[in-house]
Amino acid sequence: MPAPVIMVLGTASSVGKSVLVAALCRIAARRGLRVAPFKAQNMSNNAAVTADGGEIARSTAVQAAAAHVRPTVEMNPILIKPEGQRRSQIIVEGRPWRTLDAGEYWRQREELWSVVTRNLDGLRARYDLVIAEGAGSPVELNLKPRDIVNARVATYARARTLLVGDIDTGGIFAQLLGTLALLEPEERALVTGLVVNRFRGDPALFADGVHILEQRGGVPVLGVVPWIDDLGLAEEDAVALERGHSGPHGALPIAVARVPTIANFDDFDPLAREPGVSLRYVDRPEELAGAAAVILPGAKHTLAARRWLRERGFDAALRTFPGAVVGVCGGYQLLGARISDPLGVEGGGEEPGLGLLPVETVFDREKRTVQVIAESLAPWAPGAPLTGYEIHAGRTRVNGGAALARIIRRGAVASDDVDGCIVEEGRVWGGYIHGIFANTAFRQAWLATLGWRPEQPHSTLDPYERLANVVAGALDPLQLDRLLASG
Repeated sequence: MPAPVIMVLGTASSVGKSVLVAALCRIAARRGLRVAPFKAQNMSNNAAVTADGGEIARSTAVQAAAAHVRPTVEMNPILIKPEGQRRSQIIVEGRPWRTLDAGEYWRQREELWSVVTRNLDGLRARYDLVIAEGAGSPVELNLKPRDIVNARVATYARARTLLVGDIDTGGIFAQLLGTLALLEPEERALVTGLVVNRFRGDPALFADGVHILEQRGGVPVLGVVPWIDDLGLAEEDAVALERGHSGPHGALPIAVARVPTIANFDDFDPLAREPGVSLRYVDRPEELAGAAAVILPGAKHTLAARRWLRERGFDAALRTFPGAVVGVCGGYQLLGARISDPLGVEGGGEEPGLGLLPVETVFDREKRTVQVIAESLAPWAPGAPLTGYEIHAGRTRVNGGAALARIIRRGAVASDDVDGCIVEEGRVWGGYIHGIFANTAFRQAWLATLGWRPEQPHSTLDPYERLANVVAGALDPLQLDRLLASG
């Protein structure tokens, strides 16, 4: 008998679906259930790499970690990586499939629906429970006939469905009751409960609101989940950057350029979580003033990011910037002398780089997606162990400087390659390893070169445990038991 499915739908994007799925995964795992997350289709440039080199959304990998299972491509069979307003690379079952505009993509929906059901069926055959996540709103009426991630998945799996709304943005009654009203009768019949998310203050003050929702909606409110500060989990959408990061007065300031189609920005979350560090995302060169370091992140369209930097006036600002300058993946390519795309992998063209590192990059059709184990060759952390992953189509030739890291293993294959480049005694450096700042010894040693000193750490409680504790405490225990029942 296939495993039951819990479906978490939201009233809109960014209402907290991904975090709630992660919480439910950890709660279920703590009860001894073998549980898997699932999101049929995700649109995000924040990607992770599975053990076999497949690409999935970073949020799905976070949910798998919450569930204590290895992430696999089955958990996110379709990943859409935007390259601009109209064009996206489509990753299917972990591998690049096609690059399409929106209209072309939607015309493939029936072919892709079979991908969704095949992978969901595979998970249901191997796990006790699957917790699936929707995308955006399930009642965008102009898009619904082509939807393969929301109510269609719930209906296919006969899922126990939760509907989540974000009270912090306002309009919680219109969000939840309006969505219920627009669902088809067979879809609404699957909704077993409502969740009011991100409540600030005493939830008892919303008791009347709960009564109104239950009376008018005809389904129970499973709980009122409080706002959780500084959760410490990777964000799915770049919209999260609009909230920014902050630190205490006097904290070490680090700037990250908010380039178009920014990718894998969770690379920098470990920096933001360090006590005494203030991380900010900037889109104007004057915002670099006072920063101890500036980081160029990865981008899904590196040549477009290069043009953006030039048009915004970053070229002169970065070349005269007195602090550290760092590039990760696409940011590493941007720091070099030249970037070429002769095969049109990212639309074609060639651009001079910023010229801060003696490297040149040429894009190849084959994308490298692989987990890596390495050791640091950086002068501030020689020999420090490094783990992370690579996602890049660029092939970079290094013409000088020192290497950043020695790659010991790529996936299951031993390696003796080097990665990255360091110049000016470590002031300017870059490399391809995503997640490099998640390595504590490397991160803290680099921060120390900028003048940072360790302060009292934040809570050491596992963020997944903290999240699960908060959510479990907010949900009705009897309804939670019914929801998570494996039979």
